[in-house]
Amino acid sequence: MIYLIVTITYLLILVGIIVYKSKSVKTEEDFVVAGRGVPVYLLVGTLVCTWIGSGSLFGTAGLTFRSGFSELWFSAGAWIGIILVYFIAARVRKIAKYSLTDLLETRYNKTARLLGTITIIVAYMIIAGYQFKGGGRFLNILTEGAINPATGMLLSCIVIITFTALAGMVSIVSIDVFNGVIMIIAMILVLPFAVEAKGGLDSVISTIEAKNPDYLSVFEGHDTTWMIGIMLPTFLLLMSESSVYQKFSSAKDAQSAKKAVFWMFVGVVFIELLMCTVAVVGYSLYAEDARFFLADGVTINKGMSEEIILRIGFEQVPAFVGSLLFAAGVAIILSTGNTFLMVTSTNVTRDLIQPYFYKDASSSQLLWIQRIAIVIIGVLAYSFMFLSDSILDLALLSYTMIGASLAPVLLASFFWKRVTTAGGVSSIIAGMSYPVLNKILLDTETSFELFSITFPVETDYIAIPSLILSLTALIVVSLLTPKPDEAKWKPFFDE
Repeated sequence: MIYLIVTITYLLILVGIIVYKSKSVKTEEDFVVAGRGVPVYLLVGTLVCTWIGSGSLFGTAGLTFRSGFSELWFSAGAWIGIILVYFIAARVRKIAKYSLTDLLETRYNKTARLLGTITIIVAYMIIAGYQFKGGGRFLNILTEGAINPATGMLLSCIVIITFTALAGMVSIVSIDVFNGVIMIIAMILVLPFAVEAKGGLDSVISTIEAKNPDYLSVFEGHDTTWMIGIMLPTFLLLMSESSVYQKFSSAKDAQSAKKAVFWMFVGVVFIELLMCTVAVVGYSLYAEDARFFLADGVTINKGMSEEIILRIGFEQVPAFVGSLLFAAGVAIILSTGNTFLMVTSTNVTRDLIQPYFYKDASSSQLLWIQRIAIVIIGVLAYSFMFLSDSILDLALLSYTMIGASLAPVLLASFFWKRVTTAGGVSSIIAGMSYPVLNKILLDTETSFELFSITFPVETDYIAIPSLILSLTALIVVSLLTPKPDEAKWKPFFDE
């Protein structure tokens, strides 16, 4: 009962903050970029919480349960991406656009913007959808089965849509500083209690070594191709994360955006190392639990493995620690769902509805159009949950779709003056097409060989061919077309 009381209490506190902040939203700029006045500490909180979502709480935790510390290759992709983002954060804020697609139009053209918008809308609806899926599993565990996962998904969908539509970016940055603190405290407390539940560190290590000797190594048990394939999706997504770019535009100035990225790196690395370690300890705790394995007793149950962190919180640690973890869980799911609905609705409103249907709409009219868009997108995102039972598979699909299509053109915008409009457009098309084709081939069980490589590839490797196709199109087409005018690249290189 204490788990439910703490979780509901924390949720009500967040509701109060959001309702209060919603009163300050008067214009579209307030709603989309929080009036461009977000201080560093709030920006850090919202950037960290953007990244640590259901994909981490469930997908990354499940990957750790199955792979051990080699999961850190998956996390390291994002860490490298944050380092690179650090060097362009100030320039992004200086250009001061609303969204990533604004940058695409500025550097390339309206076609690039439209293609980027379509990619973001589809991929982000998948991401928002698996926040609902994570919410369903969360409520199922929290209520000890009283709420089944399907009902929990629907309830999560309704709550997240309502929160996002109320106050937009203002609500997100206002609650994320609390969410970030709760996440860090919860993970710090859970780890030692989980180790103690197993009987100490020696017991954890001996159990794991007896079950799987490679489990405690970052390098053993997987080949280089797997390491690259599992690292690329998070790296590419971080480099092309539209919500991150939109939040840079919320910063009060360019230097604030840059400082926030540094502390985002510190926060993300710290939390993901803790979550990985907790899941590893969880493997030792549940090494003989039949729920986590299939009938053969060896193959890990993918869906159950994704619940490992919440299971530890509910079944293995003292109630006061576990309830704090569940409060962190609701924060993670709510914050990430808010963010991805917010960004997707921004793209729909500013890239599709306003230019083609309401060119002369006032700021207040656009605000209400975006709120309606949030509701419609949320309902569509709900249907995307059923593409896969695995949150990690949905994450890899959406990460690759966004990353392979947008990361190369964005990096080229800031680091390669020679990239052309045709090269950028070709790269986006190539990067967004292959993940969709690969998913269709996997679902229809169709395969073929090309250059001695069998297609489709497994989900773990999908980023490799997607990135190769995108980069090839970017470089080859750019070199075959005339150099761009200085006016195209100059804003992206001025410090």
